[in-house]
Amino acid sequence: MYAITGITGKVGGATARALLEAGKSVRAVVRDAGKGAAWMGRGCAVAQADITDAAALTRALRNVDGTFLMMPPLYDPAPGFPTVYATIAAMRTAIETTRPGKIVVLSTIGAQVTEPNLLNALTILEDGLCDVSVPIAFLRAAWFMENAAWDVDAARLGTIPSYLQPLDHAIPMVATDDVGRVVAELLCDSWHGVRIVELEGPRRYTANDIGAAFARSLGHAVTMNAVARETWETSFRAQGTQYPEPRMRMLDGFNEGWIDFEGSEDEISKGSTSLEAVIDRLVGPSAQRALTIRQPFHTERA
Repeated sequence: MYAITGITGKVGGATARALLEAGKSVRAVVRDAGKGAAWMGRGCAVAQADITDAAALTRALRNVDGTFLMMPPLYDPAPGFPTVYATIAAMRTAIETTRPGKIVVLSTIGAQVTEPNLLNALTILEDGLCDVSVPIAFLRAAWFMENAAWDVDAARLGTIPSYLQPLDHAIPMVATDDVGRVVAELLCDSWHGVRIVELEGPRRYTANDIGAAFARSLGHAVTMNAVARETWETSFRAQGTQYPEPRMRMLDGFNEGWIDFEGSEDEISKGSTSLEAVIDRLVGPSAQRALTIRQPFHTERA
């Protein structure tokens, strides 16, 4: 049995589907019991728990072979990331009380970076869990391709404002289906101590590649328009952001290249899903428009 948090989101859902397809038993860990009904219908057990509720999370993680843990999306953290520390405390209590066979935690590209930015939340998470008493793996995923969900409506109108720039600067991206597949593989694997896995897609992509993928899928020209850096703070505050600096510095990190993987090229795992395939799904007639920032936080980041 594998307990999966975030199962109603993209990565958790992809993980659960991969495990079920492999014939494994899954316990869906949900905050809202009603959202577990669909997974129960697929044969999953369901446990209700908020990731910051140590007692409930402990109940949810009992008697499992492995657990996938992820923090809820964090778009506008207060200074010092107080909610991250609360999450770590609950996770540690649940892990040390239940001692599952192994833990896989969703982390992010750039988790090793010390420069202040939004992704420091995952740096703190790694530091806070790296010494637990069971085998633990941190999956450092690239920028989620599904962040392009934010751009669907703009693409239909023909112009997408881009915070990724220069427009021809390629960054690591990955599809959430590939992230979920790797999480499932790790949960079915065995190791000792701490493991770090870095994951990106089949190649790196630019903002212009995003525009080209939308143009191909929609059948009309799509232009990418670089949003001037000096307007970002005003724009983010207008969207309701109280503390825009961490998100701005994260974007700077991708754009300037100091947010990247720690390992060498031959150490980085590669997914198989292309950006074009993800964009096709986002604009398709049955596309679900749920927005995810990895993110990656990761979205779930952007």
